[in-house]
Amino acid sequence: MNSTNAKQAAALAALQYLEEGMILGVGTGSTVNHFIAALAPWRDRLRGAVSSSVASTRLLEEVGIEVLDLNRTGDLELYVDGADEADSHRRLIKGGGAALTREKIIAAASRRFVCIADDSKLVDVLGKFPLPVEVVPMARSYVARQLVKLGGQPLWRENCVTDNGNQILDVHGLQILDPPTLETAINGIAGVVTVGLFAARRADVLLIGSASGVRVIK
Repeated sequence: MNSTNAKQAAALAALQYLEEGMILGVGTGSTVNHFIAALAPWRDRLRGAVSSSVASTRLLEEVGIEVLDLNRTGDLELYVDGADEADSHRRLIKGGGAALTREKIIAAASRRFVCIADDSKLVDVLGKFPLPVEVVPMARSYVARQLVKLGGQPLWRENCVTDNGNQILDVHGLQILDPPTLETAINGIAGVVTVGLFAARRADVLLIGSASGVRVIK
């Protein structure tokens, strides 16, 4: 099974968590795109969706699902999103698509967070994938200096502006042995909007697609 098929298998497995009449939180990325495509038969069975990005909003509208404002929906029952890395404790690195802040907000507002990914994303220790940090533009250099003190090698993701109008630093060279502590430390730096570590609010369920099927990690 190639990567695309593994992503699609994980995405289809997430459909079992849908319930009639729910408002669904939807993330961003290549695996999520497969999930959105599979939502077409649910267009009349869901009350709508809260989207984490402009890109996902467009795809949801294309399959006929109304996109709603989280300010009006209240808390959600279910959030489905992908990951750039995941460990066996269901802690994640996200933000390769620059939607990490909205993704983190929707995850926090959701009772259940189901993460879908192919098996290449499952690692023993987080950090090989560069850790995204969304920053207020005027703070970019200051935040980068603080990230160096934490042992990282931050690089500005040039020509990337988030849907919130901010910038991204990708932090290389990390071996994240204590994700919750690092998440708190980076979020405490002035000028950081959020970091793409999902450890304080990790996934409730990981669906990992592979050649042998879909592995469920709870």
